[in-house]
Amino acid sequence: MAKRVLVLNGPNLNLLGTREPGIYGSETLKDVENLCKQVGDELGLSVDFRQSNHEGELITWIHEARETADAIIINPAGYSHTSVAIPDALKGVGLPVAEVHISNIHQREAFRHHSYVSAVAFGVICGFGVTGYRLALIALADKLK
Repeated sequence: MAKRVLVLNGPNLNLLGTREPGIYGSETLKDVENLCKQVGDELGLSVDFRQSNHEGELITWIHEARETADAIIINPAGYSHTSVAIPDALKGVGLPVAEVHISNIHQREAFRHHSYVSAVAFGVICGFGVTGYRLALIALADKLK
């Protein structure tokens, strides 16, 4: 049976492809979803891909993952720097978590340099564009063996 990976995307990522393409690239969120599902298939992983602009909805999905997933990839976007509830939820479900950022948050504004989610993730990938999702899936496939 394929291992199940929940891929969560936070606020404003629904605007990928049109929002600040110089920072985030021209790929859309649908392109990222297609990439994740393709890579998941190649690695024998089942991928459930979601996006929300609402912190509570992300937390609900994280809680549900306890019963429906074997691991989580999260791009918490702006919630990386503001939410303590998301890392608390991630810690609470006890699944391996990989954190992804499309841009290199350490090259950006100072407030973006700290992510609360990083403390509960087994790994953080940032600055590789949407390829970061591919790298996170590869890392999780290895971790779930």
